[in-house]
Amino acid sequence: MDTNPLVQIFDPVNVVTLAIFFGCWWGYAFYAQYNSKRRTCLVSVLHQFRLAWMSRLLRRDNRIADASVMANLERSSLFFASSSLLIIAGLFTAFSYSEQAMGIINDFYFLAPMSQTEWELKIIVLVVIFVYAFFTFTWSVRQYNFCSVLVGSAPLATERGVEESERELYAMHMAKVCSLAANQFNYGLRAYYFAMAFSAWFLGPYFCMAASLMVVAVLYRREFRSKTFKTLSRGLVIKSHAS
Repeated sequence: MDTNPLVQIFDPVNVVTLAIFFGCWWGYAFYAQYNSKRRTCLVSVLHQFRLAWMSRLLRRDNRIADASVMANLERSSLFFASSSLLIIAGLFTAFSYSEQAMGIINDFYFLAPMSQTEWELKIIVLVVIFVYAFFTFTWSVRQYNFCSVLVGSAPLATERGVEESERELYAMHMAKVCSLAANQFNYGLRAYYFAMAFSAWFLGPYFCMAASLMVVAVLYRREFRSKTFKTLSRGLVIKSHAS
């Protein structure tokens, strides 16, 4: 029997598991982005509410509440960015406890026992996932900062010399930047979800396959079929009738 760890790592089952994992992650990302432009979903509905928010913002001079909401959105992204750094530090610490962890996990592993090389490679993949999440969340923070600048430079409701068409265009730009920041936040959250699915691989490849499919099902339901989405959609209909 070949005990070369590389042979075990590139076992057909492991290769298929890796393909299913990244296929679920990237495939769902492409599906969600494609359908958000062609059908009603959580992303498209929230963009309409952001557009309404920015349109109303331009009709009032007191924008303290708007600045507070923007700060809360920034703090959410900052929290997950900071959490990503802590998780990365914890994963690097896991290299020092490889033998102890493998002794516990191999009792649950359904196939051949995991080698130390396989354990370390899985840790490295998790580090890469959370590094991606960190950069995604920090980019979301920067975009929320850009939106804050746009809010600060927005023309006042009593300001003269500004056409209504200019106000509408400005509101569209602010809503677009805010939606871009929210999309980056969503990408970071998806990285967290799929990192949880990848962590199931420490128990075996079949756990990772099942967890990846489960994450896709959860994300799809929340973005396209959830009660929250349906409630927001009804609120959008009410808003359109009121206007």
